[in-house]
Amino acid sequence: MSDVRVTVQRDSEREERVVTTGTTAADLFQGERSIVAARVAGELKDLTHELADGDEVEPVEITSADGLNILRHSAAHVMAQAVQELFPEAKLGIGPPIKDGFYYDFDVEKPFHPDDLKRIEKKMQEIQKRGQKFARRVVSDDEARAELVDEPYKLELIGLKGSAADAAEGASAEVGAGELSIYDNLDAKTGELCWKDLCRGPHLPSTRHIPVFKLMRSAAAYWRGSEKNPQLQRIYGTAWPTKDELKAYLDFLAEAEKRDHRKLGAELDLFSIPEELGSGLAVFHPKGGVVRRVMEDYSRKRHELSDYEFVNTPHITKEALFETSGHLPNYGEAMFPPLEFDGQNYRLKAMNCPMHNLIFKARGRSYRELPLRLFEFGTVYRYEKSGVVHGLTRARGFTQDDSHIYCTKEQMADELDSLLTFVLDLLRDYGLTDFELELSTRDPESDKFIGEDAEWEEATEALRQAAEKQGLPLVPDPGGAAFYGPKISVQAKDAIGRSWQMSTIQVDFQQPARFGLEYTAADGSKQQPVMIHRALFGSIERFFAVLLEHYAGAFPAWLAPVQATCIPIGDAHVPYLEEFAAQAKAKGLRVEVDSSSDRMQKKIRNAQKAKVPFMILAGDEDMAAGAVSFRYRDGSQENGIPREQAIAKLLDVVERRVQV
Repeated sequence: MSDVRVTVQRDSEREERVVTTGTTAADLFQGERSIVAARVAGELKDLTHELADGDEVEPVEITSADGLNILRHSAAHVMAQAVQELFPEAKLGIGPPIKDGFYYDFDVEKPFHPDDLKRIEKKMQEIQKRGQKFARRVVSDDEARAELVDEPYKLELIGLKGSAADAAEGASAEVGAGELSIYDNLDAKTGELCWKDLCRGPHLPSTRHIPVFKLMRSAAAYWRGSEKNPQLQRIYGTAWPTKDELKAYLDFLAEAEKRDHRKLGAELDLFSIPEELGSGLAVFHPKGGVVRRVMEDYSRKRHELSDYEFVNTPHITKEALFETSGHLPNYGEAMFPPLEFDGQNYRLKAMNCPMHNLIFKARGRSYRELPLRLFEFGTVYRYEKSGVVHGLTRARGFTQDDSHIYCTKEQMADELDSLLTFVLDLLRDYGLTDFELELSTRDPESDKFIGEDAEWEEATEALRQAAEKQGLPLVPDPGGAAFYGPKISVQAKDAIGRSWQMSTIQVDFQQPARFGLEYTAADGSKQQPVMIHRALFGSIERFFAVLLEHYAGAFPAWLAPVQATCIPIGDAHVPYLEEFAAQAKAKGLRVEVDSSSDRMQKKIRNAQKAKVPFMILAGDEDMAAGAVSFRYRDGSQENGIPREQAIAKLLDVVERRVQV
């Protein structure tokens, strides 16, 4: 046997090794059970992969991002095997790893019942204990078709090889641009074939290497995400390296369920999504309307102080406007179908920027007017597929706090710097403090992006420099840019650690050119402005939902629909508290008096359920002293506060925007 020289790379440490021909990645890491795969020459490989001379090998721990994906994809295979053992008629769709888990789609005669999931999970446990080996083998397209002749969805994926990643979410886990491979699940003792699936891999060495898993739920899902295709049944599961991690995840999900904005929206009477209106179209109730108005008013005030100019645009436009902007050819699937009248097609507005361009173009512009910052609370409509519509966070009608800034190229760097600072400061005012930034750039291999390379490079570098000045983590997002330019996205973590995409800032050289926008420069020449797109909340509805979940419905007093509920100890104390409430309202506070016939303890419970920041109590002693008592959300109480002092306390808490 000849010698093979390899390099083992662990973090910053490199170790040269000489091994014999036929040595596998597993041989390099014997006894290290936490290592489940290897990255060889930059590509993920199974531990059974034989090493070649000159290979650089990096171990993949099960706790790493790659390791978790491999664990979860292996669990998805075990789930699919269990389903086909229990439901032999089931046809296989796609089963990729996803954030915190995995799923697999099946074509079955009837939807899965919760009892079915229990049976499937039990069968998975049996397969896991058998220790079946995951074995990879390369096949030709024809061989794959012959072996999977009874799996129509797999046959379709084979035909899409090379473009499958674009054809269906998760398809790249099965077929890529190169060779096809099938993974066999082999009996640990006899080597007999137990099950197989089309897959790129890699996988864990065996099913016994899957530590813990749990099936979560089932749902309907259209094949390849299109409503024109058959509806399949999707089973979601999760898998983790340890039982403690699984428990922590399930606890997290329970907390997230308590905070679900749809649930809280109904409990607190904030908003609803009536069937009569349609999916993704919400109405805000009076209390929700108060929160929304306060959010908007504060944002409007901050924009006024930063020299933004407010505009308004209609909800519908001639279709040709979106042809000019480039949205219709690049974004048409997300727009509602055209409305035809007066011999022309009209479209519901899906974005505000083309109309803001028309405002800029309405008259001649001078360099002295720049930067020109236009701002609108503009309602837009987008045709989101029914499978992705989710409460207020993914809606079909929503209002953007949309701004478009027109500036010179010389002003661009400073404008991006101040704009990002403005965005982060305003988000902090609403109580979000943990951020990272994501830089979305152009994919040079894709034809989706318009414009010259030099323009993209200039815009991308300007965004990068503005982001780096903030001192926050900067995460690359290759290929994630809008079709007209790169963008910075602000990712904010909420109270339980979930990351939400908030504000976006995009640099655009394309729309000014397409609309023929120009200004007169100092030397009298006509120049094209740079256009910066910026949505701070993203949408008011989505930001409302994020804050609702962040605070678990217990808004800080400045945002709360009711800032204080006055609770009389007896009926004789109602007029006194009504007088107090009137004084507070005159100062701009939102104060109510509970004069219902309920007993005092029930009134307190009602206020607690409504998550009111303050309860103001009064009895005989308070009346005699011209005072009130404060009761807080945590049940603590502060007695004998003079009325004027109590109102001043409420005003202070509201003014400072602090949580109580």
